[in-house]
Parts: sequence; structure tokens; C-alpha cells
Amino acid sequence: MMRRLFPHPLLSLTLALVWMLLVNRWAVGSLIFAAMVGTIVPLLTAPYWPDAARIRAPHRIPGYVAVVLWDILRANFSVAWIVLFVPRKSLRPAWITIPLDLRQPEAITTLAATITLTPGTLTCDLSQDGRALLVHCLHAPDPLAVVDEIKTRYESRLKRIFA
Repeated sequence: MMRRLFPHPLLSLTLALVWMLLVNRWAVGSLIFAAMVGTIVPLLTAPYWPDAARIRAPHRIPGYVAVVLWDILRANFSVAWIVLFVPRKSLRPAWITIPLDLRQPEAITTLAATITLTPGTLTCDLSQDGRALLVHCLHAPDPLAVVDEIKTRYESRLKRIFA
């Protein structure tokens, strides 16, 4: 019964939480509407999600979010330094192909979004077979180090989170 009412419980919870954050006040009416949004939207979109994301270790998500937020903060300072102090001729932009071990679309999307959210990098394309991401880096003197960092900091954590 609960699975029918909440086909995607994590989505329901996220939608309700985001609604409450957008409203920015804790009122009974807002809470009821957040519960309605968190219930109705997943029910309406369930037919378009044939396979639900399998999250094996949801307790690892806060750690992943913390790593991503730290890297975003760090990258902001790096990009500011590059923009302000690195001469244009010393800049080493690069197109880098990141081979993927991830196979779940939700995990690949999370990795691509993480790369794009981090200043100085942008996910541009996913290969036809879903086994590689094309990433543009503002400054990558050592492209192999960028691949290694993405695979160890993000992809390995996402492999532990998703089944």
C-alpha cells in the first residue's frame, strides 16, 4: 500500500522539503501543501519511471553532498585565482573523456551534474553507449589527474551509494 502511494519515497521527501524551503515559513497550510506536492507529483510521473533508482546506501548521501560542497567552495577560489592572476597564454583548457564504471542512469546523471556544478568544469556529452562523459576543464595542465580525481572523489562514492 505504501509503495503504491509513494512510488518514489526519496523524491516525495525531496519535493516536500524543497517546497518548504521555497515557502520559507513553517505554517500548517504550507506543510499540508508540501505533503500534497510530495505525494501527487511522484504519482503522476511514476509511469515515466519504469525502473526506480536503486539506492543501496542512502546513509552515504550526506557525505557525498559534503564532499561536493567542499569541492565547489574550493573550486570557486581556484577559478577566481585563474581568472585574476593566470595569464591567458599559461591557461591549459582541455577536453577530457571520463570513462565510466557507473551504469545506472541516475548515478551517471548525478556524476554529470556534480562535474557541472563544480566551477571550472562542465559536462558536455555522454557517449552513445553511456560509458564515457566528455568534460571541458577551464585549466587542466594534467588531464589524467582530472580523470583520476573525478573517478576517486565522485564516481567511487556514487558506486557505493547506488546499487
